Amino acid sequence: MLEKLAAIKDRFEEVGQLIVQPDAMADMKLYSRLNKEYSDLEKIVKVYDEYSNVLANIDSSKEILKTEKDEEFREMAKMELDELVTREEELQEELKIMLIPKDPNDSKDVIMEIRAGAGGDEAGIFAGDLYRMYDRFIEGKGWKKELISLNEASSGGYKEIVFGISGEDVYGSLKFESGVHRVQRVPVTESQGRVHTSAASVAVLPEVEDVDVNLDLKDVKKDTYRSSGAGGQHVNKTESAVRLTHIPTGIVVECQDGRSQHKNYDKALTVLRSRLYERELKAQQEEIAGHRKSLVGSGDRSDKIRTYNYPQGRVTDHRISYSVHNLPTVMDGQIEDFIENLRIAENAEKMKEGGQEST
Repeated sequence: MLEKLAAIKDRFEEVGQLIVQPDAMADMKLYSRLNKEYSDLEKIVKVYDEYSNVLANIDSSKEILKTEKDEEFREMAKMELDELVTREEELQEELKIMLIPKDPNDSKDVIMEIRAGAGGDEAGIFAGDLYRMYDRFIEGKGWKKELISLNEASSGGYKEIVFGISGEDVYGSLKFESGVHRVQRVPVTESQGRVHTSAASVAVLPEVEDVDVNLDLKDVKKDTYRSSGAGGQHVNKTESAVRLTHIPTGIVVECQDGRSQHKNYDKALTVLRSRLYERELKAQQEEIAGHRKSLVGSGDRSDKIRTYNYPQGRVTDHRISYSVHNLPTVMDGQIEDFIENLRIAENAEKMKEGGQEST
């Protein structure tokens, strides 16, 4: 581990030199990439520097215990050594986690899709509840949200809503939300007070660049139509809404939020690229799953991942058998606890795979 950390520090210093070179400063893409790498490496180097300092102080304390005769000095050295050994163990664990290979998609922005599933009108209402939950979480994180398309349900909520999210490490935080979310409660449409089970699916797609996926525009059929969504009379009088069909896969993407057909086309193209990238990603994950089944799942939208039980005020994540009894707080956007526990579970799996059993 120490050799790997020393190599990381060398690279950190190298990037620090490269980033101030005229060539890098003149090329915004290169500068941005180097700046991101520098920022990522800096976090590891700071912990590594503290770890190196702790190791040096441990050696110094041990030397004092070997040579010092004064009991008061020896007692102080023993106390300091105990504290240093504890800190050494903490930093070791922190560095092990930092050295786990990161998902290259973690830093990407995302396209999130929420669709009503089984449960009729109540499923649409629940899809709306999930949208509000994520909206509040996004607001709390200081991220930006951009609506792409929506299809409202007749009794409130949504049959489908698609929106983009941009910010720092968005995919790394939200990737665990992909799958089927289930709700158990008495629907507002239920006259006899019976508890029903309904569902909505969530898909979190990493937003990709042109270079990330091979998309030939000759394979894309474009249709325009009048928007039926919100936006006043203007959108209903012009064919600003765009529907793209990817002929080889049959994937269909619609965007009707903006008044500009050009902007809607660009948004729809972004979603199409992301869906095609998701297909490639899923194929890779299925190949990996042939060797092992991940505890936190593949992010497949057909996996049942979480249940929101209103009568008991409980939310349960089935992947890690983790429950909380503060459902109103969760629905108000406080989902960080679930995300952190899923991240810990994923890191533990990766450490086992890499032979880095945590102590």
